[in-house]
Amino acid sequence: MKDYILIKKKTAFGCSMAAITLMTAAVVLMFRHPSETRHKPAIVETMSYNILKANGKSILFFRDITKDSILRDADIKPDNIRYGSKITVSEKDLHSIVKRYKAFLKDRQIELTEKEAEMDYFIKRHNVRDEGFDMIAKHYDKLSEESIAVGKIINTLSVITDSTRLEISRKVSYEDTGRKPYSGIFVETDGGIWRYGTWLRTKREGKGISHDGKGNLICGTWNADTIVEGRRTDGKGTYHGHFNKEKEAEGHGSFAAADGTYYEGRWVGGLRNGFGFELGRSHMKAGEWMNGVYKGERISYTSERIYGIDISRYQHGKGRKYYPIYWNRLRITDLGRLSKKNVSGVVNYPVSFVYIKSTEGISIRNRYYAADYKQARKHGFHCGAYHFFSTKTSATAQARYFIRNSFFKKGDLPPVLDVEPTHKQIVKMGGETALFNAIRTWMRIVRQHTGVKPVLYVSQNFVNKYLNAAPDIKKDYNIWIARYGEYKPDIKLIYWQLSPDGRVNGIHGDVDINVFNGYEDSFDSFIKTERIK
Repeated sequence: MKDYILIKKKTAFGCSMAAITLMTAAVVLMFRHPSETRHKPAIVETMSYNILKANGKSILFFRDITKDSILRDADIKPDNIRYGSKITVSEKDLHSIVKRYKAFLKDRQIELTEKEAEMDYFIKRHNVRDEGFDMIAKHYDKLSEESIAVGKIINTLSVITDSTRLEISRKVSYEDTGRKPYSGIFVETDGGIWRYGTWLRTKREGKGISHDGKGNLICGTWNADTIVEGRRTDGKGTYHGHFNKEKEAEGHGSFAAADGTYYEGRWVGGLRNGFGFELGRSHMKAGEWMNGVYKGERISYTSERIYGIDISRYQHGKGRKYYPIYWNRLRITDLGRLSKKNVSGVVNYPVSFVYIKSTEGISIRNRYYAADYKQARKHGFHCGAYHFFSTKTSATAQARYFIRNSFFKKGDLPPVLDVEPTHKQIVKMGGETALFNAIRTWMRIVRQHTGVKPVLYVSQNFVNKYLNAAPDIKKDYNIWIARYGEYKPDIKLIYWQLSPDGRVNGIHGDVDINVFNGYEDSFDSFIKTERIK
């Protein structure tokens, strides 16, 4: 390794010989083949790894020890370890390293569990027809495999106690290459390349080391003088994927940030552009990115999705003008025109669920609620009632008023609390704390009466400004969001009200159109577990 390349002059990197040696080491780590030297030796090291032994028994294999004093690339089998550094450490220090590694693994196991839960939610709400599903499912499988591997290592290390005798040995394999050809690894300099200690003005071809316009090291593979695929590391993390001629991330690629966040998807000019997903420790964003900014998931509307409506007295007209609802004709014929929508085919969708406004505050009732409820049930619709929350009256009184004036029969959908206060109304009632305490009160009383968790209906603006102040509500209750934009809300939700101006055959005027967050299997599961028993 140390006699791989000798360069005395300064290069385009502005690097000394020591810096070039460091870059060479980086590319060796990437390609896992430390044997390619300018002298092309006949006998080369093809594989090496370190072995952790407990009381003389080999229990774990690893590459080396990190600067944080934990084992790197450890496994219960040595098959995937290509090159391991020679390690000298005392038994006392080795015990400390193992203890630190155990703590690291336990934290990693918790992190993997949280990330798997985020991805599991996405997978359950999507299917193979959705953009990016296969890519996300593949990464989910990768995390699951790592979780299993971490569990096995934790179990293996559990046999080690303070009295266990620990030691490290090293296994090295060699191969006689004879006259086998070597392509070599080049280092780009001054408009040419260094290969086998020789500076050549030639096109870049094969595996090599270069740098981008900001001086970040790139280890990659070139074809016809253009980098095809590689790995670039900077202060923020490591990118692995395709590049353009300017050595910027372009095409498909992944980025592993220093804080553990992972992104995979499309890039243009070094920025996230197109579909991709970002996975943090406890949140995943999947959807469209534009110039590095996450916009949201743009879903495709097809007949496979589950659509529903919510209605009030306004669907029957205003003033003295009355319009009946023809329940036997209900079909969604327009998803609204306030935002762009990716519609596949003609909009002619069945109505799968109906929510009907029942009450508001402690004195307002929808005079058409009872009749609409009975007709919806008669025609086989899954239906439920909702209450419009008032900031002026007691949450307890509102809950009891809703219960007195609404139906909660077996098979009905969970009741809904519609919360749409202005900022001034929130301030006037005592602020966010007072508001969320009132919401908790209403939810608790209605849940006790119906036996099911109510759903919280809020706007996207409410989510952005206030909902993070009540993580228990966000976690414990299903959320229904009104967002009249092109992209689906970036939050776990059960329903998305995507437009207030849809059209439904059998109903006069505009109708609120909603889509269930998931497909038929998820909806069936929701109906079985969340409806009133």
